[in-house]
Amino acid sequence: MSIDWAKAEEKPDKKQSVEGRFLLDLRAKVNDLEKQLSETKIDLTGTQSKLKATMGKLETTTNDLNSTKSTLDSTKTELNETKSMLEQVNSKLEDNIQTVNSLNSEIEGLKPKASELEKKLESKEQEFEATISSLSSELDASKAQINGLQDQLANIQSSTSESQVKIDNLTSEIQDLNSKLTSTQEENTKLNEQLMELNNMLLQKDTKMQELSSNLGVKEKLIKAQTVHLDEVENELGELKPPEMGTGGFASEERITCPMCGSVGRDVKQIEDKTKVLSYVGHIPMYAKKNVCKKCGYEF
Repeated sequence: MSIDWAKAEEKPDKKQSVEGRFLLDLRAKVNDLEKQLSETKIDLTGTQSKLKATMGKLETTTNDLNSTKSTLDSTKTELNETKSMLEQVNSKLEDNIQTVNSLNSEIEGLKPKASELEKKLESKEQEFEATISSLSSELDASKAQINGLQDQLANIQSSTSESQVKIDNLTSEIQDLNSKLTSTQEENTKLNEQLMELNNMLLQKDTKMQELSSNLGVKEKLIKAQTVHLDEVENELGELKPPEMGTGGFASEERITCPMCGSVGRDVKQIEDKTKVLSYVGHIPMYAKKNVCKKCGYEF
């Protein structure tokens, strides 16, 4: 008699008569569930450890990304400082250009004075020789002043060329910094892609672990059911095995004889009788055996 669960729910204090095989089945199911629970806990512990390792790797990648961002910020700061230096150099260059223009205007103002002195010298050369010598000295002094101003102009022009060289150097440095900034941004993009790939790999591994755990549980259940089935079949075969004949008896193949045609041995085969259920292994029924004659088809 099986367990009447509805009756047990209505009257839990009332006793019921239950066959031993149902209790054995119930105990086997409980043992299977406990074993599955322990195996699931072990798998869960392994999965948690793997997840911790993956989280550690993710934290390391995040730290690398933060350091790369700080390097990018420092590079931007250096770029801004270089731009400010370039602006200062440009302002100095403009001041030098203004100084050159003022010197050129002074030179242009001294040229008419020199020509005027030369004219006076020509007109009074015969009358005033002393005046001519003094005017000549003044003229020489004016020429020397002009030469000095020209030297100053040359110096200013050389400093201007040097400033231009500095500007070119600063421009090349700015281009190098821009290229470094571009490479840093590319590295940042690659790190983000690697982080996405790690997350996808982590999700795929978790999914595979869940699938493997479910498949393992199903296979273990099938193995246990087949093992129990084989044990019971062997027991039943041992019970149904006829006693051995003594010396002078018939051979083992001649023990079963068809009552209709008298066939024996290999002409009689044994099959399951689907109309007679002996027991159940879980939800699998165990049937009794019956003999079938291969010659006449009689079942007994």
